Amino acid sequence: MTAGTSAPTDQQPATASSPDAVAARVRGLRKTFGDTVAIDDVDLDVPAGAVLGMLGPNGSGKTTLIRMLLGLTRPTAGTVELLGRSGNDLASALPDVGALVEGPGFHPFLSGRDNLLRSAAAEPRLGGDLRGPVDAALERVGLADAARKRYRAYSLGMKQRLGLAAALLVPRRLVVLDEPTNGLDPAGTRDVRRVVAELRASGATVLLSSHLLAEVEAVCSHVAVLQTGTLLVAGELQTLLDADTGGLVVSTPDVDDAILALREAGAPSYRAEGGVAVPPGPLEAPEIVAALVAAGVAVWEVHRRRAHLEELFARLTEEDA
Repeated sequence: MTAGTSAPTDQQPATASSPDAVAARVRGLRKTFGDTVAIDDVDLDVPAGAVLGMLGPNGSGKTTLIRMLLGLTRPTAGTVELLGRSGNDLASALPDVGALVEGPGFHPFLSGRDNLLRSAAAEPRLGGDLRGPVDAALERVGLADAARKRYRAYSLGMKQRLGLAAALLVPRRLVVLDEPTNGLDPAGTRDVRRVVAELRASGATVLLSSHLLAEVEAVCSHVAVLQTGTLLVAGELQTLLDADTGGLVVSTPDVDDAILALREAGAPSYRAEGGVAVPPGPLEAPEIVAALVAAGVAVWEVHRRRAHLEELFARLTEEDA
């Protein structure tokens, strides 16, 4: 779905007045569906002006948290604050929020441009001739040439682009994108990356949910990692990566056996690109190699490691499993 309206087109998004300002905040947030706990006691701040990547496996609760943040789903417990508004007043903040959640919803028999004109007509702060803002939004997401094509003939990636255009019809203080690169080709993914960079440069805050870790690492300043409804970690991306730097990477074809042997030897380890990552711990490099060789694990190479988001994500989710 797409949601939100914003200030007039000549108005820039509000920026943070202090380093401690937040665009959104949740405290003690909990959501249950019968006996299923979708979100369990989550505390999270989305700093104003940041690009926060919300990560987690399928079913981790990312979309449910986003829906509660936007007032689309009522929490079972806890509080939500959006652009300074909270409780039953969340709807008053939505004019400054652009959102693409759970895929766009448009009329299949209308063209992309006509669908976007209908969305623009629903913007209470967007008046006058709507064709200018609509054409600009279509151009921004790379749909100008397909504007007159019927929506039902759009590919999945084109539908995602149109949903993004609807979220960006006017300047926003907060833009929420749930899996925005779903169905996009590499060129479309680059377009989303460019749009996110433009939004951040304008002073807007972006909350981005994605399973593409390389894309998150490329565009996000902050991350939050969810697992089965629980927030595992949140903070500045570079700070989290710096804290996870160090240790070794062991290149081996026997990853599972290597992890088992190292853990039995007292060295925590987890899957990483190229083999197995071993954080700094009680064992030095020669002892790690000796433990692997003694267990019959083939060792091709051992080198010092630099942290990547994929490795941090793997370690956090494996430790919590």
